[in-house]
Amino acid sequence: MQLDKILQTQGFGTRKECRKLVRDGEVKIAGVVAVDPFAEYDENGFTFELNDWEWEYSEKVYIALHKPVGYECSHKPKHNECVYDLLPDPLVLRNVQSVGRLDVDTTGLLLFSDDGQFIHAISSAKRQVTKSYRATTNQPVEDAQIEALLSGVKLYDDNEPIHALQARKTGDKEIELVIDHGQYHLVKRMIAAAGNHVDALHRFGVGGLSLEDGTLPELELEDWCYLRPKHLALLGYQP
Repeated sequence: MQLDKILQTQGFGTRKECRKLVRDGEVKIAGVVAVDPFAEYDENGFTFELNDWEWEYSEKVYIALHKPVGYECSHKPKHNECVYDLLPDPLVLRNVQSVGRLDVDTTGLLLFSDDGQFIHAISSAKRQVTKSYRATTNQPVEDAQIEALLSGVKLYDDNEPIHALQARKTGDKEIELVIDHGQYHLVKRMIAAAGNHVDALHRFGVGGLSLEDGTLPELELEDWCYLRPKHLALLGYQP
């Protein structure tokens, strides 16, 4: 594939804009400044340097982000910062989308991709991909609340009780729970139905991926990383 086409597919602008990047000496390949925008390369495994960052060619891109408080999962946030501002412009220009959403006051693991099949597979209720949360509660956690979360709580707008796959008390005012549903404010509503209130919420895991067990690179708040095939496998997805 021609270099200008490679750059275009990776979100660096139009073909004309990408040719200008090369001619202006902005692109390096193996540490050497590229001079010919029409030079052809095998895109598989191809890497290049641009904007002080090493990029790698990917037909589809998969991203994990450690989301902080105060960011809306929307391209047009109403009252807060935009979560997409935490990603480099080329990824945003590729039109990556968040896989589901986290509330503005919720921190933790958020996935992005420009692969529509991946987004559907991970967010689909039928696939039942698990999400793992840690909730800080307003009142001390009672054993009866854990039992209610495990056996099922009745939410206002649901006909059937909904239960956590796992739930345990991890502190005087802290609960860890695993769910396989994706409804709006679900964890907060479940804990409220069990008789408590969530003051802070953190999602540390999606499927077999976790911010805390080494399955992902160590990500501080606002950090992101590429997801590799081994990570996608832990989500049960094969491109």
